[in-house]
Amino acid sequence: MGAEGTTVDTAGNAPPGQAFPRRAQTFPELTTQEIARMRGFGDIRTYRDGEKLFETGKPGPGMFVILSGHVAITQRDGLGHVTPVINQGPGQFLAEIGQLSGRVALVDGRAEGDVETLLIPPERLRALLVAEADLGERIMRALILRRVSLIQAGAGGPVLIGPSDSSGVIRLQGFLTRNGFPHHLLDPATDHDAAELIVRYSPSPTDWPLAVTAAGTVLRNPGETELARALGMIGGSTDHKIYDVAIVGCGPAGLATAVYAASEGLSVVVTDARSYGGQAGASARIENYLGFPTGIAGQALAGRAFSQAQKFGADIIIPTAVKSLDCSRTDGAFALALDGGETLRAKSVVVASGARYRRPEIENLDKFEGRGVWYWASPIEARLCAKQDIGLVGGGNSAGQAAVFLSGHARKVHMVIRGGGLGASMSRYLIERIEATPNIELMFNTEVVALEGTEGVSLERVRWRSRLSGEEDSAAIRNLFLFAGADPATGWLDGCGVTLDRGGFVVTGAQSEQNLGRPVTPLETSVPGVFAVGDVRSGSVKRVGGAIGEGAQVVAALHAFLGDTAKPAL
Repeated sequence: MGAEGTTVDTAGNAPPGQAFPRRAQTFPELTTQEIARMRGFGDIRTYRDGEKLFETGKPGPGMFVILSGHVAITQRDGLGHVTPVINQGPGQFLAEIGQLSGRVALVDGRAEGDVETLLIPPERLRALLVAEADLGERIMRALILRRVSLIQAGAGGPVLIGPSDSSGVIRLQGFLTRNGFPHHLLDPATDHDAAELIVRYSPSPTDWPLAVTAAGTVLRNPGETELARALGMIGGSTDHKIYDVAIVGCGPAGLATAVYAASEGLSVVVTDARSYGGQAGASARIENYLGFPTGIAGQALAGRAFSQAQKFGADIIIPTAVKSLDCSRTDGAFALALDGGETLRAKSVVVASGARYRRPEIENLDKFEGRGVWYWASPIEARLCAKQDIGLVGGGNSAGQAAVFLSGHARKVHMVIRGGGLGASMSRYLIERIEATPNIELMFNTEVVALEGTEGVSLERVRWRSRLSGEEDSAAIRNLFLFAGADPATGWLDGCGVTLDRGGFVVTGAQSEQNLGRPVTPLETSVPGVFAVGDVRSGSVKRVGGAIGEGAQVVAALHAFLGDTAKPAL
């Protein structure tokens, strides 16, 4: 279920030059013996000619293995366009990565003639992937490649309508991209269908962009949560379930905790207010993470971990913010109040909410956020910088990775650093790369003080000041990237008894005065059963590798707290 979005002929063959990349891995054919091994995980389902097995925008029932007959896969968008994708027959299976957690289908599957299938629901599919290692590896690779193909083709998701450089379009594109959800953009200036829709709905400037779901629902400049609910990205209610562990934050630390805890049999739920990956997801290339000698994009690393967590059965709820934590444990469980009005309950809690890039004291900053001021450097923002001078504030690894990435698009990168050097805050390999990049200008002992432009429209000029001489200068800069320090995301912990340090980071282990006199693990907070990992933890090393290590390490402490004798994470 799901493919690259390439049109095919009636025989299911792609036109010349449009074949699926890695087709054999994306659409493997199962042997009779392999199907026999899978039968214990599913049930036989039959379908008549023309009957739908699954439908775009509706929760998928799981993975279908075709035993006889053929199924036509088509893409359908909210504008009424239906595009053939591929035909699949006996020995092939229909699913993509979303079916590990019962998410909505992104394409339609219709029986062509009578069809007999083996339907494997999500929970049994996860069991199959674990129990049948070799076969599970082939299936998992195919599920991931199919989602990648859908994303690359912009197939199966919402249609965004609006100017490609508008702040609303960039905001929603960034949200969908960071969450691995396919979509495509139509600009009314060049696309006839988009122009017709604009005439019909007559949006005002504040309505941009329009988002059209597969069901034809039109949303005017929706918020991320509103769009996510309309697309079925947020699953069903969890009000009546008590999890072993609730993880707040889906960055590297939270994902590592989810993978190790779920793989060892704990029931796990993970929430995040934005997307999986956290700040690490903004890294264009991480080159000093163990096992990736050529480097890996932060979003790619997070995407693999996200798929792993789903494979082992972790429930992941994005975007959903936790408003508060109740540590009274009146029924033996912590209560986490969510922004949608629901309550999560869990026997233990892992705080992995990370830190957010700081908003520096810059004149007019709020007027240009999303209109030339960015806290993320992805290909979406990079396309706006083509052959322009841009500004970048910050001296840490994330700033360095962004500067190198953006230098490949911009004419010149003005890198503004408050301190007198980079050695104390940035890895040496990044410093050497920045120094070797001719279009990156380092401006030490300097700070941005003001922004100029057309309010509510676009940034046009940036002014900065030397912290040594006090002299000011400016440049025509339409895009400014801010990676200046980080503030912990711990406001939701107010009043629950968890000790914070002066900077607002979570204190763990023997550092907390409230822990004196009781044995505690290094990652446990002042509240028994509440742990903290990653950037949000006071004294953490603020590196991807460190965050992932803490996420693995905390699982042993979770087992101990829960009274489980299972083998701890390695």
